[in-house]
This record gives sequence, structure tokens and C-alpha cells, in this order.
Amino acid sequence: MAGIGFELRKMLQRNSLLGLLQAYAYAGLISSGPWILSIIGILLIGIFSLPFVLPHALISEFQVSVTYLIALSLILTGPMQLAFTRFTADRIFEKQLDLVLSNFHGVLFVMSLLAALIAVPAVIFLFPHQSVYYRLLMLAGFVIMSNVWIAAIFLSGMKEYMAIVWLFFLGYAVTTGVALSLDNYGLEGLLTGFVVGQACLLAGLMAMIYRDFQGALFISFEVFHKRYRYPTLMAIGFLYNFGIWVDKFMFWYTPGTGQDVVGPLRASIIYDMPVFLAYLAIIPGMAIFLMRIETDFVEYYNAFYEAVREGASLQRIESVRNAMVDSLRTGLFEIFKIQAMAALMLFAAGAALLTWLKISTLYLPLLYIDVIAASLQVLFMGIINVFFYLDKRREVLSMVGALVVLNISLTAITLNRTPIYYGYGFALALLIVVLVSAYILDRRLDSLEFDTYMMQ
Repeated sequence: MAGIGFELRKMLQRNSLLGLLQAYAYAGLISSGPWILSIIGILLIGIFSLPFVLPHALISEFQVSVTYLIALSLILTGPMQLAFTRFTADRIFEKQLDLVLSNFHGVLFVMSLLAALIAVPAVIFLFPHQSVYYRLLMLAGFVIMSNVWIAAIFLSGMKEYMAIVWLFFLGYAVTTGVALSLDNYGLEGLLTGFVVGQACLLAGLMAMIYRDFQGALFISFEVFHKRYRYPTLMAIGFLYNFGIWVDKFMFWYTPGTGQDVVGPLRASIIYDMPVFLAYLAIIPGMAIFLMRIETDFVEYYNAFYEAVREGASLQRIESVRNAMVDSLRTGLFEIFKIQAMAALMLFAAGAALLTWLKISTLYLPLLYIDVIAASLQVLFMGIINVFFYLDKRREVLSMVGALVVLNISLTAITLNRTPIYYGYGFALALLIVVLVSAYILDRRLDSLEFDTYMMQ
């Protein structure tokens, strides 16, 4: 999200209530817009297909199929999301623009090849009772989704934030429209709509990229050379996505909590819906995260390193560093405060929301703990974002690695106990890494001047 602060500061400079509201709305759209649009699109397909798709279990099969496509494609492309963004930023800084587009094609080629190598044997051997058309759609959807994440993260690095939101809106509008027009064809019709919509989304993202970049070479692979590789960023991208999803997979494939849906794909009625509802509560926290971290903190961050580069006095450097630390602490506290308010609102409306969705209120304790976990995830994202600004990649790697280990071990413990403990594994894992990462960040900020000069 580096660079979004420029747009937000322009809005805040108007010193008006309208400018403030516009800035918060913009931050909310940028941070959560694509995710919300995708969820709404998939839910609308399920709701409006109920009268036409029989048996109704086919709708669940469609939604579970799409969930797996999204989760597995995110995990697969995780190693390249941060690494390729860093490669692109470095080449732009060096004015080597001719390497950007050709390496983008190289990353797409490698990701498509990996996706195909994984998906082809999977659809052949793991879905023996599904139609050939369903298997082809799953294969195509997995490859396309893998490319969508790479293209979207590339445009994010180019600061094309609103373009991404609009393209996701159009892509999922096409997804919903085509799926509903083909719902008479059951699971295959709904999945066709999803694949067509994602193909349109990818085409839109590619058009934006081709508009801004050109190159003499069509494809090259410098991004994979040892000189340009960022192994820590690759590991972070994989571990973060895997760490966020691993507890879901454990609930899906544990006999007492998961149910067979389609082929080898399973879901958890107990776990999935409360988790989805809980993630709705992170939208305010994500907006505050962008507003505070990408405006106040970044402004003092730039001033600190400018003072270092220009040889300012130690008193000036320490003054700016203190202002940066104060802005960061204020920002993290505001994230915590707003996220707590959002969580309390969802706590208050939880029973009514579950009743409206025709879900037993017995799920309320799980919803509450999932809301806390999602709120902690926002704080964790804010903290590791600051580590990225300070280029402390090893610290981030250790934290996301700890998240994976803790989430697996604590979720396994809770799965072996009564349902009242479900969800506590993910929440406790995030609580531990948030507290530890906040402590490490505080120590790093205390020695920032020393680290800055001794690293040169």
C-alpha cells in the first residue's frame, strides 16, 4: 500500500468534514473493496440461484469450489506477491522500465505453469465422479485466479488503487450476471459464470498494465535470478497466506468438524460462517490502518530519513524520530480503538444476525472469538507493515513463521476439546504474535538511529 498516503493527504488537506469522510471512505474501499465485492458476488449468486438450482446442495458445492480456488491460488502465488512488487519498485527506481513488463510476463508464465502442474493431476485423480466440464472449469479457474493475484498486486505497487476496485466490481458483476443466466445448468453453469468473470477481471487488469508499460522483450526471468531474488519476501508471502488459511483447512478435514461437499473438497458448517461474518468487522480497522499508518507515520518516516541523508543534527534526527514513534503509537491505538468498537457492535448484533441468516445462536461464542481474532489480524498487519517500512524482513519472517506454528498447534489442541474451545487456536496464535511483534517493534524503534547508521 506504499504511496496511498499521497492521495489520502490530498483529501485531508481540505480541512473539511467532507474531505475527512472522503479520505476514510477511500481508505475503506482500497483496503477492503475487492474482498467485499468478491464475497458479495458469490453470496448473491447463491441467494438468487435458490429458486432455480435443484438440488440446493449444488449451490454449496459451487461456493466451496470457489473458496478452494481462492485459498489455494493465494497460497501458491504468495511467494511472488511481495518479491515481484519489490523487484518492480527497484527497477522503476533504477529507470530500467524495459525489465518490468517482460518480467511480469515471466512471473505469469511460471505461476500458470505451476498452477497447471498442480491442478491437472488433481482434477484427473481427485474428482472421479464429477463431469469433465467441471474439472476443466476448476483447472481454468485455478490458473486464472493465480494470474489475477499477480496482476492485482502489480497494479497495487503502481498505485492504481481505484482502478483495481473498479475492475473487481466489473469482474464480479460479470461473474454474477453470467452465473445467474446459466443457473439452469446447475453447478457447471454457476462455475462457468465465475470463470468467465475472473477472465474478464484478468483482462481488465492486463489492459491497465499494458497501458502503462512497454518493453522490447516480451518475456524474461531476471526476477528469479539470484541477484534480484528476495528469499525472505518469498517466504513471508507464502507463510502469511498459509498461516491465515491453515486453521480453516484443519477444521475442514477434521472428521468431527468437516463434511464432504464435492469430490475431495470439504467444508465446516460449524466454523465457516462465523469466520466470514467476523471478517466483516475488519473493514473499519483496515480504513484506520491505511489512514494513520500511510499518512502521519509515513510523513515522519520520510522526514527522519531525509534528516539522516542531509546530515542534520542529532537533536533534529532524534526529534523527528520521536515524532514518528508517537504517530505510530497513536495510529496503532486508533486501530485498536476503532476495531474494538466494530467488534462490540458485531457482538451486540450477533444474535440478530445469526437469526436472520437462519443459523443457530449456539454459534455466538464462536462468532465472538472469531471477531476478536479478525481484529487482532488487523493489528498484526499494521505492525508488520511498519517492519516492512524499516526493511526488517527477518523480523517479519520470524513473526509469520511463528503464526503458522502457533495456529497449527493451538488449533489442533482446541479441535481435540469440546466445541466451546473452537476458534481459540487462531485467536491465541494472533494474540501471541501481536504482543511479541509489538515488543520487538518497540525495541527496534528505540535503537533506530544506531541501526540506521550501523547498517550503512
